[in-house]
Amino acid sequence: MNAHVSQGGWPVLVLNADFRPLSYYPLSLWSWQDAVKAVFLERVNIVANYEHAVHSPSFEMQLPSVVSLKSFVKPTTHPAFTRFNVFLRDRFTCQYCTSQEDLTFDHIVPRSRGGQTTWDNVVAACSPCNLRKGNMTMTQARMHPRQMPFAPTVHQLHRNGRLFPPNYLHDSWLDYLYWDTELDP
Repeated sequence: MNAHVSQGGWPVLVLNADFRPLSYYPLSLWSWQDAVKAVFLERVNIVANYEHAVHSPSFEMQLPSVVSLKSFVKPTTHPAFTRFNVFLRDRFTCQYCTSQEDLTFDHIVPRSRGGQTTWDNVVAACSPCNLRKGNMTMTQARMHPRQMPFAPTVHQLHRNGRLFPPNYLHDSWLDYLYWDTELDP
C-alpha cells in the first residue's frame, strides 16, 4: 500500500443493504482499510469510489468512498441508554435553560430521593442548572424541563442526529444522507 495514503484519511460511508446509513449520529463510517478488507471478504458492494487508489506490486484498487452491506442488518428498535443517546434525544441542549455548554445528566427525581437512572427520569442539563436544582424536585426547585424525559425510538434518535451533520461530508455520500447541506459553511 502507498505510504502517502494517511491512516486516518479516506473514510468510507457504510450503508445497510437498503442503501440507508447504518446510523446518522455518529455517522456509520469505516476506515478505508476495513472497507477494503470487507470487499475482499465479499461482505459489501462498492457503491462509489474516491479518485485515490492503493497499490501493491501486482494490484491496484480505487479506494471505496461508499459501500453497502450485502446482508441487511435489522436496526435495533430500542436504543441503549447511554449519556450520548440522552444528549442526542435532548438535542445536546440543557432542558432547563437551552444552553449547549458543559452538559451533564439531571435526574428529575433525584437519586437521593430514590430516582433511577433511566430514560424516563434523566434529562440533559448544563452544570449550572444541575447544581442549582441539586437534590430538589422540579416543584421545589421551580425548574421544569422543556421536554419531559422519555425512551426514544431509534427513528427519533436518527432524526435528531440529522440536525448535527459531521464536519466532513464527501460529495459521493450526499445521495445517501439527508442533511440540508446548504446550511454548511
